[in-house]
This record gives sequence, structure tokens and C-alpha cells, in this order.
Amino acid sequence: MGRWSGSRTARVLAPPAAPDEMPLLIEPQLATLVERHPAGGDWSYEIKFDGYRMLSRIENGDVRLFTRNGHDWTSRMPGLRAALEAFRVDSAWLDGEAVVLDETGKPDFNSLQNAFDRRSTSEIVLFVFDLLWFNGADLRERPLRERRALLREVMHEVEGPLLRFSDDFAEDPGSLVASACKIQLEGIIGKRADAPYRSGRSTDWIKLKCNLRQEFVVAGFSRVKGAKSGVRSLLLGVYEKDGSLRYAGHVAPHLSTTQSAGFAGRAAALAQAQPIFYNAPEPERDREFHWLKPDIVAEVSFLEWTPSGEVRHPVFHALREDKPASAVTEEGVAEDPASGVVRSTRERPGPQGTVLIRGIRISNPQRVIDNSSRHTKLSLVRYYDAIAEWALPYLHCRPLALVRAPDGINGELFFQKHSERARIPGVEELPTAVYPNHAPLLVANTAEALVGLAQMSVVEIHSWNGVAPDLAHPDRVIFDLDPDPALPWSAMLEAAMLVKVVLDEIGLRSFVKTSGGKGFHIVVPLTRRQSWEEVKAFSQAVAQHMARVVPQRFSAVLGPKNRVGKIFIDYLRNGRSASTVAAFSVRARPGLAVSMPIAWDELNEVKSGDQWTMAKAVARQQSLHNDPWEGYWRTRQGITVAMRRAVGMKR
Repeated sequence: MGRWSGSRTARVLAPPAAPDEMPLLIEPQLATLVERHPAGGDWSYEIKFDGYRMLSRIENGDVRLFTRNGHDWTSRMPGLRAALEAFRVDSAWLDGEAVVLDETGKPDFNSLQNAFDRRSTSEIVLFVFDLLWFNGADLRERPLRERRALLREVMHEVEGPLLRFSDDFAEDPGSLVASACKIQLEGIIGKRADAPYRSGRSTDWIKLKCNLRQEFVVAGFSRVKGAKSGVRSLLLGVYEKDGSLRYAGHVAPHLSTTQSAGFAGRAAALAQAQPIFYNAPEPERDREFHWLKPDIVAEVSFLEWTPSGEVRHPVFHALREDKPASAVTEEGVAEDPASGVVRSTRERPGPQGTVLIRGIRISNPQRVIDNSSRHTKLSLVRYYDAIAEWALPYLHCRPLALVRAPDGINGELFFQKHSERARIPGVEELPTAVYPNHAPLLVANTAEALVGLAQMSVVEIHSWNGVAPDLAHPDRVIFDLDPDPALPWSAMLEAAMLVKVVLDEIGLRSFVKTSGGKGFHIVVPLTRRQSWEEVKAFSQAVAQHMARVVPQRFSAVLGPKNRVGKIFIDYLRNGRSASTVAAFSVRARPGLAVSMPIAWDELNEVKSGDQWTMAKAVARQQSLHNDPWEGYWRTRQGITVAMRRAVGMKR
């Protein structure tokens, strides 16, 4: 265990057989703003500290402190650096929040800023809440509860005035929020205790705030007409997903003399003749506007968003140095984090007949995409926006294959794996290094990406069985049960249960979802040990085993003539670059049914593979108290020699 050898810690984490290469930078995991806490589930809650996010890298005694955007601030916090050097570890990555505490022990953001302004940072305290790396072992795939159990042990001997473990609380989250607001804290953070660490924003981590509060771009200011100096208000903006800057209101700043002089100097250097806002405010009789290049960031709290997209009753808190203006967007709000629904804070009209959802302009919103149901493009966008946070965990960093229907599902359909000419709003391209000698693969990691896909008339979303950056080893195997259309539905129910029984017998836990068409998909999560070739060969052997054992029911040979009166177990979904329709994806078929995860004990209640429409899918998810795929993310299993032998493989 390197320089840490505590016996209790050793039980939490065994030393790796071969240490991994520690990354130079790690992008932090970010929380999604929600309106209310989850009704159930495995959640852990901590105080939301009002400070600067800070990640600490320790390697052979060398300590580096990085902001959330990867800026090295080590030299600005010598006290914290010295405290971190006391860690008796060979290597570690810690995640935490740097704060300054007031006389009552509460975080004081203004005092933190003043500490940096005065270059007097000796009172900055680091609250550590996560351990991402430890002595050669990458912990990010481990559940939060395991990472924090080890962190608690590691912190035990080094906690002091400047380094503190961020405690979690077992109380009801509603009571925690009420208490936090009562003592004037910013709020609380909720984290799924069974989830891995995922860089970027997701609903595995949620924010429950006492007030709405976020960063804004300062792209101008006003002053009294004729005045030569002074600032009456800052003109605030947020970036839309198409890169345009939206005017979002104004706020009166409260700056010290030193801060005012600093702002004046920056404003003079950023001055420009015309506003960058696409919806700049109209001139006023008693004040004049001065426009700035979008570089300054302000943090503002406010009561709510107005229908026109401006803040109501804003309160200025600070100018921020640790966040770039280019990253400032309007924070979406999750209306029901227990079910995972994330919606934009509003949907509002856009220019020239468009609609804005999550800052993305939806063109031709009323175009009908399915003649049978009369669903429009806007209803498709709204569905993917509403279902996003249920769907996103199963899409995170998975390469996509997309089915587009620009003229509706009755027109020509297009299959797409790469950006081609048009960039899709919110959708990211993976580095070519993760899949060399191919065009960059696409991933959808945010709700904005799903809205962007629907805006581009993507109806079906298919995904790989591998997750970047390790695309050499699949993390699941899928059996697609494809029936002869003449078979009764009862035959499908029987077939799905038979496959489950076989998988249970050989020791593999499985999960089931409707295909959104005529059958079921049976999903088996795997730890990433086997190659694509090994997994595909195993899946073929399972299909052939089923066909041997129950030949009157199953076929393992592709082609309609081979499945007459039978169900083809499609194992071909398990090759590298093959894909399967994703959980919660719409299908480009009349009625626009959805591929819906279900629990095994619900199986006999399912009436067809296309039972759930978009509206029924959202309603179902909102009504659920338990996840039908409970335990999916905690499942750790691989394909063993005994399993191969059980299905007739020779090795």
C-alpha cells in the first residue's frame, strides 16, 4: 500500500497488481441543480460549501492544486500545499472545496475572495469529499461509498485546521435543506452512494440550494448618463448552446474600492462599440450602456427566471476568477431527481417561429414526424428533454449510432455515426486516440446533447457495448430476442424467462428491457476484462446452447427462414462497433414507442414490446418508487472458464 499501511484501510482496498499511470489532470464531477430531493434511493448528503472547487494531485511528495478548469493554483495556497505534503501516500488525487470560515464556522465566499486579493491565504481550509486515486489504483470506477470509506481512513491521521473531511449526514434531506437555509448556508449536495466518479455534470450528484445562484458573463455595464466613472449595474448574460450570448438581466454590484478599481481597469481593456448580446437591452433615458468583450464572470443569486429569460430580484455576490466566461450557461433544474427527470427552467419562444429548449433553437417544431400518432418534432424534443436523466447513465461516454428522420419516419431514414458536416448541439466527439484510424465517434453525456440530437431529427439512439476511454473491452453483453412475427406474445415472455434462467444457472445476473418493437433485450453487465472477440464468442455460444436445449423455441442462425415459428437470439450486437437501441430511446416506427427497462418480476405484466409510448414512458418513470434495474451499477461479474464450459465452449 505504499506509504500508507493502516490495517483497516487495507481491508477497504487491496494493492493493485500493477500500478496504473496516474493522470496529470482529472476533470471534476459536477452536480445538477434540482428543485426537490429524491423520494428514495441510495443517496449520501453533504454540505454545499461556498468556495472554490479544488482538486489535489500528490505524487512522491509533490503536491499540486488545480481549479475545476485545470488551472494550477498551487503557488497561491502555500499553506494548503504544506498541509497536503503531510499525506503519507505515494500517489493520490483528492477532490474538495477550498473555503474561508467566518467566526461562526460558516463558509464566507467574500472572505475567500479577499484572501486571494490580499495574497494572504493562510486561513483557507480544504474540505475533502472524494478520493479518486490512491497508491497506483484508479478508484473512479468504484462506488462512492467505497471511495469515501477509504478517504475517511486516509484523512484520519492528517485532519487538522487546514484539512478536513467533508462529513455526510443521515438525516432526511428535506430537513437538511431547511437547516442549511436557516443557518444561511448555500444548500446541500446529494450523491448516489452506489455510483462511480464521472467527470462532467450528471444527476448522480445533485444540488439542493436555498436560492437560485449561478455565474453570469458580464458583457457590459450601465452608469448614470453623463457620468465619467462609476457602475450602476452589471449587464449579465449566459451562453446558449449555439454559442450566442443571451442577455439575462442586470444586477447592482457591491465592490470595495480596490475591487472597483480592478474592475474599471479590466473594463477599459475589454471595451467595444457594439453589444455581443443577441437580445441586447434597449437604451434608457437616464443611463447609458458600455459594452464589453465577454471575459468577466460574476456570481449572482436570484429569486427565479422570468418567462423572457431574465433573473428576478438578483443579488450580487462576487466576481469570479476560477471559471471561464465561455463555460457560463443557464443551469437546468431537475424537477424530480428521484426519477431522474431534468427539464430546462423554461421553454420559451425563439426567433422566427423557433422554440428554445435548454438554450437550443428547435427549428420547425410543429413538423409532424409520425403520421399515425401525429407527434411533432417538438414533442420528440420534449420527450428526450424529460427522459434525459434516466437515459444518460446508460449513454455516458458510449459511442453512438443515430437514426435520423429529417422528413419524418415515413420518409427516408439516415444512419449516422459521425458529425459529418453539421455539428450537433451538445454532442461531443471522442478523441481519435480511443478508436484510431476512424472518424471521431459521437457521445451524448448531457441533457443538452439529447435535445440537440432531437433538434437534428434523430429519432433512435443506439449505443456501443463499450465505454470510452477503454473501447478495447466491452462492459456488457446483450441478447436481442427477435421473434417470428406470427408467434403469440406469450412465446416472447416464455423465451425471455428461459434465457434468464440459463444465465442465472451459469452465474450471470441479467436485466431486461423492451425493444420498443416486437421483442426484448436482455442486458448482462460485465467488468471490463474480456476482449470483444471473447465476449462475442461467448454470446454466440449462449445463443447456440439455447437453440440446442430448446430447438422448438430458439434459433441462433440469422435470417427470416431460420426463425419460422422461433425466436432468433441475436448475439451479433456484441461485436466491436456494433450497437443496440439504447434504454429509453424512441423507435422510428408508427406510434414512436420507447425501449423501456423493466424489472424481471414485471415481465408477465408486459403486453407487447412497444407497450410504452413517449408519454407513458415519462409517466411511468415519474411514478416509480424503485429502479427496475436496481443493482445494475453495483454488479461486478465476468465470463469465467466454468461459464464457457457450461454453454459448450471448449475453452
